[in-house]
Amino acid sequence: MKFHKSMVPVALALAMSGHALAAVTAQEAQQLGTTLTPTGAEKAGNKEGTIPEWKGGLTAANAGVKPDGNRRPDPFADEKPRLSITGKDVAAHADKLTEGTKELLKRYPTMRVDVYPTHRTVNFPQRIVDNTRKNAVAAKTTDGGVGIENVLPGFPFPIPKTGNEVMWNHLLTYRGLGFNFKYDSWNVGANGTPVLATTGNVTYAWPVFDPKKADFLNEKDPFWLVKLQYLAPARRNGEALLVWDSVSPLKQARRAWQYLPGQRRVKLAPEVAYDTPNPGSAGASTYDDATVFNGAMDRFDFNLVGKKEMYVPSSNYKLTYYSQPGDITKPGHVNPDLVRWELHRVWVVEAKLKEDKRHIYSKRVFYIDEDSWAAVASDQYDARGQLYRSSYSYPSFAYDVQAQYIDSQVFYDFNVGMYNISGLAGAYNGIKYLTELPGENYWAPDALAGAGVR
Repeated sequence: MKFHKSMVPVALALAMSGHALAAVTAQEAQQLGTTLTPTGAEKAGNKEGTIPEWKGGLTAANAGVKPDGNRRPDPFADEKPRLSITGKDVAAHADKLTEGTKELLKRYPTMRVDVYPTHRTVNFPQRIVDNTRKNAVAAKTTDGGVGIENVLPGFPFPIPKTGNEVMWNHLLTYRGLGFNFKYDSWNVGANGTPVLATTGNVTYAWPVFDPKKADFLNEKDPFWLVKLQYLAPARRNGEALLVWDSVSPLKQARRAWQYLPGQRRVKLAPEVAYDTPNPGSAGASTYDDATVFNGAMDRFDFNLVGKKEMYVPSSNYKLTYYSQPGDITKPGHVNPDLVRWELHRVWVVEAKLKEDKRHIYSKRVFYIDEDSWAAVASDQYDARGQLYRSSYSYPSFAYDVQAQYIDSQVFYDFNVGMYNISGLAGAYNGIKYLTELPGENYWAPDALAGAGVR
């Protein structure tokens, strides 16, 4: 695997540790907005011209299309693939494919990677940009990389030196103040038959990005709030889930509550974390697989490998807003006609399970898009060191609100031969972005009982 030469010293320096503190100097920070984008990506394109220069990203003004309610039309709908990769071509493109993508291509003759022209759509509100510049020289990790301090609402580490710093950029990638949508989640078994796992209504919110918040993030403050109400199938109708994730999880661990109609009560749910199998995916993913990775980083050592050009999902407006789920869920894999891949530079982070910790994965490799800091893919390995699962998000930039949407996602389980796909909003009313946070009562555990009554 070939990585940027500029990253080799970093990789060597961090070979023994994924969480050493590494300050950014004021001189280094001056790269932001010059040779780097305001949030830390390389501004220049690659020498082959297959990755273009970043020129400010996609905005509502230059997208060429207008949102249709809560649906965002594809500004690149007329483009054709410049390259299609099948199982016969894996060896020729292996250096630019994740291990999971190679496995899919080898297993399924119907699998295909259609590579489209690369677009660098991402840009962020000015307050996020301004705070990111300040964070570059002030932000620090704490608790061995598991927590953070001196962080303003923005990306904490635009010039990262450790794997934990890259992963914190992912956890705090700007996805707006929050959004609400109704979605379907489908399980596709080894026999190729899709089964509806859940229909739900979910609200995500990031109170740290409230425009009224101008101070440092408090270590015990929740930075991510999730409220989920299950509507289908009938056996799950009325269930509800609430999750709070805090800035420093070793000082304030994840708090989660569930409402189960049969019990008629709200109960604490500490198991909604780490490697607990997610029942909504028939166990094909863990709770910390959602959005490729979420939750605390204390069970793994996160090592920064480097930056690499790879074919990853990008600008997947077609898939996210596609209205016929039956066309999406094909045997073995998601319908390749609906997935857009592009060549992007990604940060590669390898997480190895600590000797004194437990998790069903012994190793995880994450691929984080340089422009958005969102994880777009990962490979998960079992205790034998063999490829076990792979996850993908299918991003699409919400050009009207300057936020990256990453919640159309799929989880492949290679041992079982099944996959789960979730976050499909096309059959319903699209994705509604919040302009203000719901009140505190909305996020109260007691409110789950009323939300889940059937």
